[in-house]
Amino acid sequence: MLVLETETGPRPDNDECWRAVLERDRGYDGRFVTGVLTTGIYCRPSCAARHPARANVRFFAEPEEARATGLRACLRCRPDDTARDEAAVALALQFLRDPHAERLSLAVLAERTGYSAPHFQKLFSRAVGLSPAAYARSVRADRARETLTSGASVTTAIYEAGYGAPSRFYEASSKRMGMTPSAWRQGGRGITIRWASVETSLGPILIAATEKGICRLSFGEGPDELAARFPRAEIAAGDAQFAKLCDQVVSAVERPARAANLPLDVQGTAFQEAVWEQLRAIPPGETRSYGEIAAKLGKLGASRAVGQANGANPVAVLTPCHRVVAADGSLGGYAYGEEIKRELLRREAEG
Repeated sequence: MLVLETETGPRPDNDECWRAVLERDRGYDGRFVTGVLTTGIYCRPSCAARHPARANVRFFAEPEEARATGLRACLRCRPDDTARDEAAVALALQFLRDPHAERLSLAVLAERTGYSAPHFQKLFSRAVGLSPAAYARSVRADRARETLTSGASVTTAIYEAGYGAPSRFYEASSKRMGMTPSAWRQGGRGITIRWASVETSLGPILIAATEKGICRLSFGEGPDELAARFPRAEIAAGDAQFAKLCDQVVSAVERPARAANLPLDVQGTAFQEAVWEQLRAIPPGETRSYGEIAAKLGKLGASRAVGQANGANPVAVLTPCHRVVAADGSLGGYAYGEEIKRELLRREAEG
């Protein structure tokens, strides 16, 4: 397979390029441009213009290569403005990460970066994996967790994290952390996690959940591992109501292609949550490589970071980290062994 190197990473082969064009996949913007010989223009892979015939298309690693053959930039998708897009996202990230900066709406961010609000929303979401508002909430919550874990008071955490009022902090903490700020600072003290070890055709699984949702689903673990992960929470055996949830989880393991949309109580960094969101977007029966996930997030070259976020997934199957494979199509690693991963993929392929 011929792979051409670009400044942003290897240019995909022609088949992959054409597939990206047909799907108008924005994750490939900046990795190559599409030259249309009949019209004399070159475009981004995501260009919204009508697709040309495959026989009339050539792919170029860089816009300069396309211009050297006499092609000109498309006025609709403006493929030469990639650097401007990246600079705009970087500027927005700088604003959103500053705890002392004013809270900026999407409209203000778009105005400061020189884009319309709808276009900048799409641009930012493609590059980061979260909307500007979701990213800002994630940053504040991450900062709050760090401050609370260091032993600071809740009041200190409120202002150092950039929340405008205590009520906003408590509301966001409850939704994102699954526990109150004081409980988080005390290592989960006062939170009850119910659990059960249940047999499946793939072996025993540990299922644990708070009142908000499932916080741990793993193969081969038990109460000792659960207690190590949540050292100050109250670990209690599941009741009859919990048994109904376990039945749904077992069904998801036995038939992963038809897994129900079960409530989750999980948390991670902004990047981890963006990766997990991408995992849940992979259709059953399909796989993606670590590099493809990185490209979807606009993080070319971040395959290793995607792998680490993939490995940090706390709820196997429900967030389908088993659908990520190595670049060469081999299974790659899996926390619970390749045999389980292979079987999950086989079951999904069969529907």
